[in-house]
Amino acid sequence: MSGERESGDQYDAIAAAYARENECNAWNAHYERPAVLALLGDVASLRVLDAGCGAGAHAAELVQRRAHVTGLDNSEAMLAIASQRLGTRARLHRADLREPLPLEDRCFDAVLASLVMHYLPQWGPTLREFRRVLVPGGRLVLSTHHPFMDHKLSGEERYFATYEFSEEWRKGEEVARMRFWHRPLSAMVRDLRDAGFTIDAIDEPQPDPAVRELDPAAWHSLTTEPRFIFFAARAAAPAAA
Repeated sequence: MSGERESGDQYDAIAAAYARENECNAWNAHYERPAVLALLGDVASLRVLDAGCGAGAHAAELVQRRAHVTGLDNSEAMLAIASQRLGTRARLHRADLREPLPLEDRCFDAVLASLVMHYLPQWGPTLREFRRVLVPGGRLVLSTHHPFMDHKLSGEERYFATYEFSEEWRKGEEVARMRFWHRPLSAMVRDLRDAGFTIDAIDEPQPDPAVRELDPAAWHSLTTEPRFIFFAARAAAPAAA
């Protein structure tokens, strides 16, 4: 999220094309989205923060599952699409996840951070904000670039370092230079624990079997190489005074 353009600006340039592709492609609709929602579990009647909600695909699923959803994103164009999709069924706000969140303490039962953490140069401040807005025992579920995916895309040899790299995305006729941050698995785990989370699961799921016919190339990639990594964690209760 550092560099010439922040992630919200990057997505503004490709928002409509990205949202259309995200809706049905192998990577999002048949791999990341079902996997992260499965980790989140039953959300009926829960207050859920969708941090980095994008065009609202996850939020729409959460609303269908009877959650009370608040979505945050730093892209005005993505939020406009999400607003058209969700109407009054969710509360949507523009917010930069690198900054303190415009939310009260302990106002959510669960936080979902789908494919957003790899835009952050530091996880610590954002994770502490997630911890702050969660009730004790509240759930955090996040998906992010698998560190070996970054390692391959970036061409870097420094797996154990934290570093920025970029990739050109072409969505329809639009092109954007996307900037990401690589960090090793050990740093992800340490940051979660340091922020006050107990890790329940670290997952590397397989795609929906339908991908084999839908997109054979994606099927081969998703079943032979690490792509995303998923965490489920709980906010630890504060220590007794």
